[in-house]
Amino acid sequence: MMTILIDQPEFGVEAGFNKQVDNVEKELVLDGGFMVPQTNSFGHTFRDYHVESERQKGVENFYKTNHINQTYDFVKRMREEYGKLNKVEMSIWECCELLNDVVDESDPDLDEPQIEHLLQTAEAIRRDYPDEDWLHLTGLIHDLGKVLLLPSFGELPQWAVVGDTYPVGCAFDKSIVHHKYFEENPDYHNPVYNTKYGVYSEGCGLNNVMMSWGHDDYMYMVAKENNTTLPSAALFVIRYHSFYALHRLGAYKHLMNEEDVENLKWLEIFNKYDLYSKSKVRIDVEKVKPYYISLIEKYFPAKLRW
Repeated sequence: MMTILIDQPEFGVEAGFNKQVDNVEKELVLDGGFMVPQTNSFGHTFRDYHVESERQKGVENFYKTNHINQTYDFVKRMREEYGKLNKVEMSIWECCELLNDVVDESDPDLDEPQIEHLLQTAEAIRRDYPDEDWLHLTGLIHDLGKVLLLPSFGELPQWAVVGDTYPVGCAFDKSIVHHKYFEENPDYHNPVYNTKYGVYSEGCGLNNVMMSWGHDDYMYMVAKENNTTLPSAALFVIRYHSFYALHRLGAYKHLMNEEDVENLKWLEIFNKYDLYSKSKVRIDVEKVKPYYISLIEKYFPAKLRW
């Protein structure tokens, strides 16, 4: 079995806004009945970057590369290439197993395989929202797009797979982590792309906005093009769970439509579980597998094109 190490940069809200997260954590303690754990899997408080300070330089270098290269044209090419869905044919659970040995060494809260995080997220949601089975499944599959790092999917560089996401084709909001590096992005100086609305219009809907390329947008495309019956809120969560500038800092709301506003409520619920379910509560995979297989069969075809 091959072990794949993802040197994933911390999300911007995690990499430089820990005070803000501390405040959010206090607000979330009893929301939905979910008790936010006091410590992560290392016994540290969540998002404590004092103990992770040696990683900060690597994080900054990652975002420099990311911000320079994520242009409107690059995203368009990636969406056209990966939109063909001609890399692999497999089931959702087979994809989960592909990530079984993936460990994100740069995540300060987690040292377990990715599938552990997926199941921790899904099971925490299931406990608090037992009637929303679509949200349980969303928790399981939200990070499956990280397969883009694998050779059979093109082995994309990390700056094109992980990290915060944001719109391209309009001005880069100053709330985005390490914003200064956008000055080296060609779009930053292009009058077609560097205004508040750019190529978009007020209230056009996020579905009409191109996001920086990564695992979020790829998994959204896989689910949508394979005709999943998951509700629009699930697709919204999958596509925007790394869009911290929106759901944590309130940027880009001028591009949202009414459906986005409703779906954002579910994303804000989901993000709490994504962020704070990383603890030493181990999941018995074989015990919960039948339940998630039943959900996969309910919402997805047996085999998907990836």
